[in-house]
Amino acid sequence: MTLSITELLLIPALPLIAALLTGIFGWALKEKLSHLICCIGVIAAAALSVHVFLQVLDGASFHGNIWTWMISDNFIVPVGLMIDRLSAIMMVTVTIVSACVHIYTIGYMHGDPGYSRFFSYISAFTFSMLVLVMGNNFFTLFFGWEAVGLFSYLLIGFWFKRESANVAAMKAFIVNRIGDFGFAIGILAVFYYFGTIEYKAVFEAVPALVAADFSLDFMGWEVSAITFMCVALFIGAMGKSAQVPLHVWLPDSMEGPTPISALIHAATMVTAGVFMVARLSPMFEYSEFALAMVTVIGAITAWMCATIGLVQNDIKRVIAYSTCSQLGYMFVACGVSAYSVGIFHLMTHAYFKALLFLAAGSVIHAVMAEQDIRKMGQLRKYMPVTYITMLIGAIALAGVPPFAGFWSKDMIIEATMVRDMGWASEVAYWAVLSGVFMTAFYTFRMFFLTFHNSDRVDEHAKSHLHESPKVITVPLIILAVGAMLAGWWGVQALGITNAEMANNYFGSAIFVMDAHNPLITLEEHGSHGWYHFIFTAPFWLAIGGIGLAFFMYFRETTHPARIAATFPWLHSFLLDKWRWDEMNWKVLVMPARCLGNILWKKGDLGMIDGKIIHGGIVGTVLAGAAKLRNLQTGYVYHYAFAMVIGVFGLLTYLLLGS
Repeated sequence: MTLSITELLLIPALPLIAALLTGIFGWALKEKLSHLICCIGVIAAAALSVHVFLQVLDGASFHGNIWTWMISDNFIVPVGLMIDRLSAIMMVTVTIVSACVHIYTIGYMHGDPGYSRFFSYISAFTFSMLVLVMGNNFFTLFFGWEAVGLFSYLLIGFWFKRESANVAAMKAFIVNRIGDFGFAIGILAVFYYFGTIEYKAVFEAVPALVAADFSLDFMGWEVSAITFMCVALFIGAMGKSAQVPLHVWLPDSMEGPTPISALIHAATMVTAGVFMVARLSPMFEYSEFALAMVTVIGAITAWMCATIGLVQNDIKRVIAYSTCSQLGYMFVACGVSAYSVGIFHLMTHAYFKALLFLAAGSVIHAVMAEQDIRKMGQLRKYMPVTYITMLIGAIALAGVPPFAGFWSKDMIIEATMVRDMGWASEVAYWAVLSGVFMTAFYTFRMFFLTFHNSDRVDEHAKSHLHESPKVITVPLIILAVGAMLAGWWGVQALGITNAEMANNYFGSAIFVMDAHNPLITLEEHGSHGWYHFIFTAPFWLAIGGIGLAFFMYFRETTHPARIAATFPWLHSFLLDKWRWDEMNWKVLVMPARCLGNILWKKGDLGMIDGKIIHGGIVGTVLAGAAKLRNLQTGYVYHYAFAMVIGVFGLLTYLLLGS
């Protein structure tokens, strides 16, 4: 059964049309009409995505080109769609979360001078992500990839009158360019070796390329072609999905309004890298090195960002570092070939992370734009709906059953344990297992400091404290339902964590070699003995993290200050985010600025504007031109005299020469 092409095209087209109408005519539209256009477009896209998803579950699919973008010799760039169970679940996740963010934005951005512009940007952002996940070739992927990068830049720097917002936007832009450079090289390598950029044709040709053992010389090393392509493409994912060392832009993206923080961190831009690795599983499965690299980078990111989150005091930055950490979990899942579990965690994470960000935005909105959790406390008395929904999101993130995070995150830990990749899987296992404790601790540290502990709210802000309007709380309730039920639904209805059922669900959308598939190993051992302990260990670590946060930030609230005073160097190191920004400044920014200053002062001012070019060569030319200019008097008799002299000289030369 083939899906309707009209219906499929409408899904990305509706947000795009809404974005264009609001962006072009926003100056003439009132707030109500601006948000109405964009909300209708995205909600309609969400409804169509759900309809397509239900058809896909019944066996429908679509794969084909719609038109040809360009032709240059044998380089053909088509624009097409590939709708299978992987893209369908991404479409539903992106559009539902985006619809909730659009509705929430009505209340959060009310009265902002750039109200229409913001709605235009987030609708265009949604369109870009839909193009990314729906495309059937690397060009469409690259188009969506760069488009979400563009709109993230515009949204992070939305309040462009703030210097910090401009710096954060530029930082995100530059760091992503580093990753995108590798991504572009990977796509070019794909075309070079396969002669096409269409997924289906490339995937079919991969086994033959691997069998032929194609390799290339890269910086003195002989690297297999498939490994080179996968590593280059993954470098792009490291930038877009904020993996170490290209993670530094994501926490600073908090300078944008809270709705876009939720959209970037939950279901769109940062998950693009995870989706890409899962989509390209027929390539990654043939490169052990690339899989090990994905696993190790994901594990380092998951663990390191969790340690940073332990001490952050900005409510949005705590959640931002949690995003970096959870993305690390997703990449670990893909690295150990549990792609279905990685996508499952992507889906569940989208709901509870969007919930946490929007709940944080509700808090910030209530306390007069304050974001420091040390200046909050006892807010549960004033904001009961926000309190309950944020508690649900916190429990889901911590991985407590039966909430969404438990099902997906724990399965990643189990898959990492049984996958034999040598030291890579060992490092990854202990990183993601210990990350459970830290995740639970910093999440509930934030929760207790915000809603419990002592009342530290400024008196002026306290006089305005009240629960957010329904336009803000209703999306929170919808996302809270997703945070509670998405995990159960994925396990029971889709069977994503069961090897046989996962294969039945994803079908050919995800390719896993039997020798690599950790879900098969888990089924063979069952939930007994050691494996049963592994299954329950994350639960007790989560409970331990929550308990420690309760003890330190609810009962014995003087302990955190004592610990920080006892280990000031460690507290400072974590508070300074492992000093990545300082290192980048010294290693990358300062040398670049020094080189720029040298070229400017020595090259531009010294040579071009100085004595060598301007004073020397240019001066000589100008002086010669000035003397020659004296010959151009404008008098006819001068020119006639010059012509006579010239003729006389020529005749003399000819006569003497003969």
